[in-house]
Amino acid sequence: MKTKILYVEDEPSLAKIVSETLISRDFEVCHVLDGNEAISAFKSYGPHVCVLDVMLPGKDGFTIAKEIRYTDQKIPILFLTAKSQTNDTMQGFQSGGNDFIKKPFSLEELIVRIQNLYNLCYGKPLLPTEQCKIGKYTFDNTRQELELEGDIKRLSFREAELLNMLVANRNDIVQRIEILDKLWGDNSFFNSRNLDVYITKLRSYLKDDTNVQIITLKGVGYRLVE
Repeated sequence: MKTKILYVEDEPSLAKIVSETLISRDFEVCHVLDGNEAISAFKSYGPHVCVLDVMLPGKDGFTIAKEIRYTDQKIPILFLTAKSQTNDTMQGFQSGGNDFIKKPFSLEELIVRIQNLYNLCYGKPLLPTEQCKIGKYTFDNTRQELELEGDIKRLSFREAELLNMLVANRNDIVQRIEILDKLWGDNSFFNSRNLDVYITKLRSYLKDDTNVQIITLKGVGYRLVE
């Protein structure tokens, strides 16, 4: 299961860069533009980490954090702020925040801070290992390789990313529209047909272990089971 980030930021260009970077590092991101929508998104999405801009339309980040703390005392909250005054920092911690990062910030620093907060809160590594087992197979997402008893199948980038999505949500449904949006950027008819082809390819790669299946839920998505 991927680590879920609730990201509340009203600057669309910055939000796009940050969201795409986090997704490329195997996070799942729910981006919200308006502070008034943050709490409903928090309740419906169920994130593992909250990344909140301080200055927002509607509710500011400090107010959102306080409301989150009414229902969840544990979840890590990281503030993004253009301010650096001591009073603002104190207000942030008093409202339930765990850490601050000042704009403009390095994306690598943001990722490290998220990882550190996650480790402190949940006591386990944030990102999955590079290799994992799929039935009798060993899947190396970094090398884009699928290995069975010394026989190595080299996957294309998109094949590896699709398989990684299914593995990260093992035994859960991955919706077609989510796959299309993340791997192709839209859910056009042409891309939808491409997805069907890639699913067929992955099934052929995994056919030597009959316990491993990619199940189609027509009109909904796919589930990897073993």
